[in-house]
Amino acid sequence: MPKLATPLTDLRIKAAKPKDKPYQLADGEGMYLEIMPSGSKIWRMAYRQANRTTSTRLTFGHYPALGLAEARQKRAEAKKQIVEGVDPAQAKRVEKAASATAAANTFEAVARMWHENKLEQWQVRTAANILHRLEQDVFPLIGKRPITDIKAPIMLDVLKQIEKRGAAEIARRNAQVCSQVFRYAIACGIAENDPVPALRGALKPRIKGVHAAILVADLPEFLRALIENEIRMFPVTRILMRLMMLTFVRTSELTETPWSEIDLDNENWVIPWQRMKMGKRKLNPRKVDHHVFLPKQGWALLRELHTYSGGSQWLFPNQRDPKKPISNGAILAALKRLGYAGKHTGHGFRSLAKGILKTLGNDLSNIERQLAHSSGEAYGASYDRESFLDERKVMMQGYADYLDRIQHGVSGLPHLSKAA
Repeated sequence: MPKLATPLTDLRIKAAKPKDKPYQLADGEGMYLEIMPSGSKIWRMAYRQANRTTSTRLTFGHYPALGLAEARQKRAEAKKQIVEGVDPAQAKRVEKAASATAAANTFEAVARMWHENKLEQWQVRTAANILHRLEQDVFPLIGKRPITDIKAPIMLDVLKQIEKRGAAEIARRNAQVCSQVFRYAIACGIAENDPVPALRGALKPRIKGVHAAILVADLPEFLRALIENEIRMFPVTRILMRLMMLTFVRTSELTETPWSEIDLDNENWVIPWQRMKMGKRKLNPRKVDHHVFLPKQGWALLRELHTYSGGSQWLFPNQRDPKKPISNGAILAALKRLGYAGKHTGHGFRSLAKGILKTLGNDLSNIERQLAHSSGEAYGASYDRESFLDERKVMMQGYADYLDRIQHGVSGLPHLSKAA
């Protein structure tokens, strides 16, 4: 019968001194403390699987970082694994490999892999904005954590930090992006759960209509403010505001217009599909040029503008760098000077125009075409087709004439025909 080892005590362990060669202090049941010549004291356990003739050595850790009680707990766990037919050393190697994989698959690492995978589907600006928001708001908080460790409460705290600075919309967008990162990780076998859907109801609700716009009834007062302030505006800014109202194209579609698109002699302006919102999509872009249909008042403004910027590439060149177009912020800055900060935006001119055109009795499909909206297959693949061009020319001239009547003191909204 083998001799039973006398269980170790902390006093005996502390008293153990290093020797020229390693030696062992047994604690029983295969576990011992190995004393190294350097003075290190290491917990180990020798065991033999039921189907093996040779023994295997398992290392638990160093004393005193791993105390006597903790070492015995690890011995008990190892013996339980042996009884269940599990090799403790192999299980430890698997666990160590899994931990290394988890450590490598941090949220930031996976997010950057996801971002790289999506680049072909995005415009350059879109890709840059998404990565910037992650680097600004998400990576500093959870970027270094294994993605598998990020549960709903952790994700909620990240998004709440963004909300606290008053950026609820940014928090919502980051939630969408993070959810896509988690779903990518699940598809790659890196994670098993997306915690974002569980946060529904925990974040501030989205405020619809993020583009502020005045109502049709507010138009007379807005025009009055515009007229009173135009004398203090730069001529180019005044023309920018007037054209924004007359064309109600998207702000970038106006501010980034080159003179090469403008045919002053034949009074023709067609925006190539590549500059349109739906045309910029990398997947299934809508390859339909947009007819702007400037009324006579608009062409007069463009001819005046040509005297200021006709020598430039752009209708509205940037004052600091004429090689670039003016930024969309110029419109917001002008609206702020008019006292309409937070009340109206460049995009708001589109909502305002739609309200006026509907009130004037214009056909809704023509309004949607002029707004360059896509409504599934409602208008077919080429919703800017030739058969509607004449109607839209009449509609746009009637719209401009109506604005003139309001400006000259006509109040209210008369019931006019769509040809008025």
